[in-house]
Amino acid sequence: MTERTGLVLVINAGSSSLKFRVFEPATAASGAAVLASGQIDGIGVRPRFVAEDGSGEELARVTDMAVLDHDGAIRLLIEWLGERFGGRGIAVVGHRVVHGGTEHAAPVLVDDRVMAELRKLVPLAPLHQPHNLGAIEAVAAAYPGVPQVACFDTAFHRGHPWVADTFALPRHFYDEGLRRYGFHGLSYEYIARELARTAPALAAGRVVVAHLGNGASCCAMLAGRSIDSSMGFTALDGLPMGTRTGQIDPGVLLHLIDERGFDTARLQTLLYHESGLKGLSGISSDMRDLEASDRPEAEEAIAYFAYRARCQIAAQAAALEGLDGLVFT
Repeated sequence: MTERTGLVLVINAGSSSLKFRVFEPATAASGAAVLASGQIDGIGVRPRFVAEDGSGEELARVTDMAVLDHDGAIRLLIEWLGERFGGRGIAVVGHRVVHGGTEHAAPVLVDDRVMAELRKLVPLAPLHQPHNLGAIEAVAAAYPGVPQVACFDTAFHRGHPWVADTFALPRHFYDEGLRRYGFHGLSYEYIARELARTAPALAAGRVVVAHLGNGASCCAMLAGRSIDSSMGFTALDGLPMGTRTGQIDPGVLLHLIDERGFDTARLQTLLYHESGLKGLSGISSDMRDLEASDRPEAEEAIAYFAYRARCQIAAQAAALEGLDGLVFT
């Protein structure tokens, strides 16, 4: 009988959800097997916890939960994992980390030095990076000594041509790290791999992938490699999102500072938490709520999102100098 080893846990702590997957490690005889997967979504609004096993059979469904913050969500997950897999240890934990900056272009084993570097990037991804790092810290407390690996959303976009990544600012700013990084890279990397498996001829061509969720972006792929992304220096740029503005004229920000007395903290709250679908509709950041609403503001918010998505997809097609396929995820 093959000796059973510890499990592999993968965590994606997003801006409004906490997704996870538990794997039986690969052996010489078989590949890694999914034992459980699920998510806690609606964090801060209407939380819901669902989980299923590798065959799709439901393991848990809780919809009448009190409002949870991100810390509460990670605690709930760790408690559930203990109840479900208490007899099995966790061998290693992998984390999605949104921003790797200029230092990290590949997965890295987390240590104190890496955590210090990643904390410096929190201002560039304030909706995500704190929750990514918070999950790492919570896991370290729950599973002392278990190795953790950070995988970066920015890494897939590191091969962009210079013209796609630079801003029209004095060049020294680019050299100092003010550049377009792109995000959602782990999702795009997965799509590139799956597209190569299922439609290799298309994968070898020019493809725009639209990642549409509470966070939204588009990626131009040429032969499976990212050459452009709608997101830039931060995960605020590009498409409008659940609570984020997306692309905005910088002159608007200067006006808010000079004429309306906004400071950086107030601007950050406005741009990251009060705008997007939520701000446009005055109803919700959740597209499902807007689709269910009969208020004209909901219809207008949906129309604005669709219009900007069409424009961004067209821009990505222009970067590719043509289009062979479009993928939605």
